[in-house]
Amino acid sequence: MEPKKKRRILVVDDHEDNIELLRARLEARGYEIHAASDGQAALDQVDRLIPDLILLDVMMPKMDGMEVVRRLKADKNLPFIPVIMQTALDTTANKVEGLDAGADDYITKPINFAELEAKVNALLRIKSLETELRDRKTEVEVLNDKLTRISLTDGLTEIDNRRCLEERLHEMWQHSVRLHEPIALIMCDIDKFKSVNDNYGHQAGDSVLKEVARLLKEDAREIDRVGRYGGEEFLLILQGTVLDAAVTFAERLREKVEGHTFTYTGGTLRRTISCGVAASPHPRVKDQEALLKAADEALYVAKETGRNRVVRFDSAEYNAHTQSKGNDSSNGENAGQQATTGGGGSALPVSSAAARDPAEGRRVQA
Repeated sequence: MEPKKKRRILVVDDHEDNIELLRARLEARGYEIHAASDGQAALDQVDRLIPDLILLDVMMPKMDGMEVVRRLKADKNLPFIPVIMQTALDTTANKVEGLDAGADDYITKPINFAELEAKVNALLRIKSLETELRDRKTEVEVLNDKLTRISLTDGLTEIDNRRCLEERLHEMWQHSVRLHEPIALIMCDIDKFKSVNDNYGHQAGDSVLKEVARLLKEDAREIDRVGRYGGEEFLLILQGTVLDAAVTFAERLREKVEGHTFTYTGGTLRRTISCGVAASPHPRVKDQEALLKAADEALYVAKETGRNRVVRFDSAEYNAHTQSKGNDSSNGENAGQQATTGGGGSALPVSSAAARDPAEGRRVQA
């Protein structure tokens, strides 16, 4: 069993005899005593030593005890250190001045050592309680931070969950509106995911979900948000990103997943993803709900028209498909723009600049 750590007391007095007398009495009570003969030396020792209590003489040359205690109590980097002022001045005014300066108690000379011992014990008990409360507060804060992270993180994939995505989308949409900057969404879905669970088991399905999350996350920028929106759906929020660049980025993600071999206990398998892409500013996007709906509907078109493809929400293919389904949400704007597709052998017409450089058009935030 470790011996109990001695409490450190700093005695500050410009008379050596007073220091030695207090040292002898307090060391006999089991305290560890340190000494300083002037105010500045005391402040220097406090920074290095962090004592548990200070016995501070009021009347000292250069810097008196009043100034020392003011500086100690004004230092926000120091923990609570009880200070007992000691002086030969026994007037109420002197005591009030010391207490107003920040002292925690007062004792007059000549010192009654029974009284001093009682005051030291009382203030050290208060310090112990304050330290315990501070430690508990820190523990609670750490626990709250952990609980907050858990509440905003998908337990399986360890990326943002739906709640977190919705909060971040709101924040990033407001940022986009305020600064007149673009914002884009990519909604992804793992193709034929149910068959993974049915044919290979849920552990294989979990492995695929975790791997897809990792593949999406590692290609995103730090300012982007990547999360599991639900089931086998993932959402990427791309700050400062125009539609063409978001489509190009989604196509790169689609190709990356298509070329990846997923490993699970007992074997390997391949899967693809379908993506719907939407962005603002755009005539069809009036608010963040419309932006999210547009990306979701574009994903639906990608799934309906063959899977393993990327569809932008204002493309000719999107317009044609939604109109054929009786959904006249498209108004025909930009009908000449073609959908970006992949995996099914269809053409992938993207702007030539974006095709040369997938990152071009993505505005990097400072």
